[in-house]
Amino acid sequence: MPSAMDRSLAKHRAACLAPGAPFELATIPRFGTQLPLFRHAPPSLAHFLAHFSAQHGDAPFLVDGDTRLSFAECHAAAQSLAAALVASRGVARGERIGIAARNSANWAIVYMAVLMAGGCATLLNGWWTGREMAEAAALAGCRIVLADPPRAARLEGEDHGAEIVVFSHRADFPALAAEIVPGGGAAALPELGPDDLASILFTSGSTGRAKGVYSDHRAVVQAVLNFAVQTLMVLGHLTEQGDPPPHPPASLVCVPLFHVTGEVPLFLQSFVLGRKLVMLPKWDAVEAMRLIEAERITYFLGVPLMSHEIASHPDRGKYDLSSCKSFVGGGAARPPEHVACLREAFPQAFPVLGYGLTETNAVGCGNFNENYLAKPGSTGPVSAPLVELAIFGPDGGALPPGAMGEVAIRSICNFGGYWQDPEATRLTLREDGFFLTGDLGHLDEDGYLFIVDRKKDIIIRGGENIACVEVEQAIYSHPGIAECSVFGVPDARLGEVPAAVWLPRPGHELTEDDLREFLAERLAPFKIPGFLWRAAEPLPRLGTEKVDRRALREKYSRISEGR
Repeated sequence: MPSAMDRSLAKHRAACLAPGAPFELATIPRFGTQLPLFRHAPPSLAHFLAHFSAQHGDAPFLVDGDTRLSFAECHAAAQSLAAALVASRGVARGERIGIAARNSANWAIVYMAVLMAGGCATLLNGWWTGREMAEAAALAGCRIVLADPPRAARLEGEDHGAEIVVFSHRADFPALAAEIVPGGGAAALPELGPDDLASILFTSGSTGRAKGVYSDHRAVVQAVLNFAVQTLMVLGHLTEQGDPPPHPPASLVCVPLFHVTGEVPLFLQSFVLGRKLVMLPKWDAVEAMRLIEAERITYFLGVPLMSHEIASHPDRGKYDLSSCKSFVGGGAARPPEHVACLREAFPQAFPVLGYGLTETNAVGCGNFNENYLAKPGSTGPVSAPLVELAIFGPDGGALPPGAMGEVAIRSICNFGGYWQDPEATRLTLREDGFFLTGDLGHLDEDGYLFIVDRKKDIIIRGGENIACVEVEQAIYSHPGIAECSVFGVPDARLGEVPAAVWLPRPGHELTEDDLREFLAERLAPFKIPGFLWRAAEPLPRLGTEKVDRRALREKYSRISEGR
């Protein structure tokens, strides 16, 4: 049975999609069927940026330290830089232009300018080594990489074939333009369309060399608008409940803009919503709380660890965080216990969870507010109206609710493929348009998706399947656990057995025997890890802030074999 909130959200979504409304739907033929899309969507990101920058004009957009820029100021700066890139740097339509820098107001202007010049914004992971950035730039065929000084230094001496153009994070736009295009100049900007190449983002690289995920302008614009519909229907629900956000929309930018979560639902969606973005270049919970209070942040988006760190911080009571109405998690699983913790710490706000991938331009599912409290283990229902979800079995056939299989997503927002890798594209993008996510999950009777695990992270112990996420959630339910990761290690008799690395919270004298006794009350005996290693420091993480399970598995597999 749909919940009261489900019915409310459906009503407000229908109002957004009504004939003649801004988000009216049409269809487009793809994969032998008709896929929905927004009829009145701007034809490219260049049109999108121009339209919404003009609509919000002098409203504040970017706050970066002492710098405060409006939508109109950012667009004017980007337009001027784009014209100079075409005139003096010869940027051509569809040419891949690398961007390697930390979050800043100038990152935003450079990104906008590359798109407006007709270039393909190729977002290099700023946390990578110089070798990793060089490999990605070479894969994409970047002629130019726009980099801040630390990333430029890492790229020095690497084989990438690109010209490295250094820019700083100073907010003075004339200085930024002079760094990138010393000779200046201006040229007419190209007229872009929905089929033009817009972006290349890179997978996290947890399974080897990163793959370049490319998308056209239609896919990215449609994804942004789908997120906007989700936001507007929640806003309509809150307003109907008599609890609208008390301040103009504002968000803290504490996730990297070179990842899809930062690029699409956070940065680009802010143009639609007229939302102010406040830069936090490096994660620090105390500085985050200070900025939430000072800038009246209404929307917090980060990996789940971030919001939980704020909720459990001993100094939380020193700051007024009452403006924030949503604490959104994405990029990693959020333990169900954290959902209740957030609601208790922030009674004026609701926890929210999003599920999407780089290949889907971040769209997928969303679990909101009361629904998330009711089903904290779920990523929520499919993000209507553009997204279609299916669960496929080993034979490629669709499975009914309750059956576990591979999660697949189809929408006009999906990527075009992996750059220069047709085989990887063929293996993940079905002929019917469904992208195979590599996640295992099932749908309940209400259409809510429950992610069980990654396909590669199922432990097969003597023929019994064990989901790593299930064991991790049981460990996380212990109040003395700060971090953990579960994986399989080789076993001569059973093939593999579950193992776990765990980090205790400060002040908790938790022993291995204590943890085993605790888990015995929550897990079947065959699911309890055969090895439990206590870590002395925080667990290693990938650039997406997910725990690097692969690195831990490799390290501790060697240890288990030596015991």
